[in-house]
Amino acid sequence: MPLDRRWIESHIPHQGTMCLLDEVLSWNATRVQCRSSTHRDASNPLRNRGCLAAVCGIEYAAQAMAVHGALIASRIAMSPKGTPSLGGAANSLLHTGTTITSSAAPGATRVVGYLASVRNVAMYVDRLDDVEGDLVATAELLTGDERSVLYDFSVSGGEGLLLAGRATIVFNAPPRELSTDPRTTE
Repeated sequence: MPLDRRWIESHIPHQGTMCLLDEVLSWNATRVQCRSSTHRDASNPLRNRGCLAAVCGIEYAAQAMAVHGALIASRIAMSPKGTPSLGGAANSLLHTGTTITSSAAPGATRVVGYLASVRNVAMYVDRLDDVEGDLVATAELLTGDERSVLYDFSVSGGEGLLLAGRATIVFNAPPRELSTDPRTTE
């Protein structure tokens, strides 16, 4: 089965123009690389006044993380009992990215992942829409458990690295109620 845009849209919640990735180039238990040409699309929903700022590359990387989670979940769901596990954080990783809601298999526990933080983000360009050629979003799983995972990410294109950083994804975080009482402090 080709890991193209159709597959991606069926495995992550981002649909239509908000699905920024075109295909999975490669993946394994700890790493994924996805290709995209959507940064040049004038209808890209992340554009502001015709510009796609470099910071939007974080969303490309987050979607690659979500794809990685879906791929890991698919592999775990398809593994016959007794098959060696993927190991480490990959075993607990189901879906990641910006608000991911899905199941690995019928009857599986529903897992929701939220992009909780990004750190050490370095941007080497101001914008992405003027990058010639396709973007490649890479996400590498560093560690994690059933509550959260940590990824290094990068987006490259044109002649080199465009941005890089680290992201934390938190799973099944309970909704937090905000108090309207000004006397309440946290």
